[in-house]
Amino acid sequence: MALIVRIDVDRPYGRQPLTRHFMSRISSDFFLPRLPGCGYLRELVVMLEMLNKRKARAHAFFRRCTIPSEKISCLMNEGGHQAGLHLENSQSFETFSAELALMEKKTGSRLRTFSKHGSGGHKYGWHHHHLYEPDRYLPWAREAGMKAFFGNLEDPTVSSIDEPTGLHFFPSAFWLETPWRDTARFTVDWLLQHAMQKDIVLLVHPENVLADSALTSDFDRIISEVPTRIIE
Repeated sequence: MALIVRIDVDRPYGRQPLTRHFMSRISSDFFLPRLPGCGYLRELVVMLEMLNKRKARAHAFFRRCTIPSEKISCLMNEGGHQAGLHLENSQSFETFSAELALMEKKTGSRLRTFSKHGSGGHKYGWHHHHLYEPDRYLPWAREAGMKAFFGNLEDPTVSSIDEPTGLHFFPSAFWLETPWRDTARFTVDWLLQHAMQKDIVLLVHPENVLADSALTSDFDRIISEVPTRIIE
């Protein structure tokens, strides 16, 4: 039993200051070149360095606007992390397949795990289909030969499902960021205890976690004290 770290890489330039937020929006809807000097995936670099220092492994899910840079790829390889698809256009199996093929071409990797961008409440960008419909994604995952789908429910007591097809479905996660977590019920101590007994997905967004010193400390404590694993 172990912790499964899920990193959803939503924003290429983070949220702060306003200039980087604006660059993230332009990159999401249109195009901007990857500019390391302007902080492209800066927070993900820091998070991967933290993981590598603790010898903890993670799944990192990328959008079309957050393609790994050379530095990110090196850190991913050094730590034995796995890249996946952070699905945006989930209108149909055809759009799912097209986005998967595009991301495999851009990353130069075969992607066999995915998560969904957004939980159905809002539309986040031009390419984003905002509805969250996990029951539709599971047949697509089987047909595409995917290894795992990571869902967006917010109750970490919900158990994972291992299908005879080899597909692993994790319907829910422990969201480290407090706006999406019942902090009275699901504390960090709760996670540390229960991740020793069963697989639990820890969901983080680098730009949110690293903007809060308390969350950053919590993240470092978690990956220091609980064994991690990835789905291979």
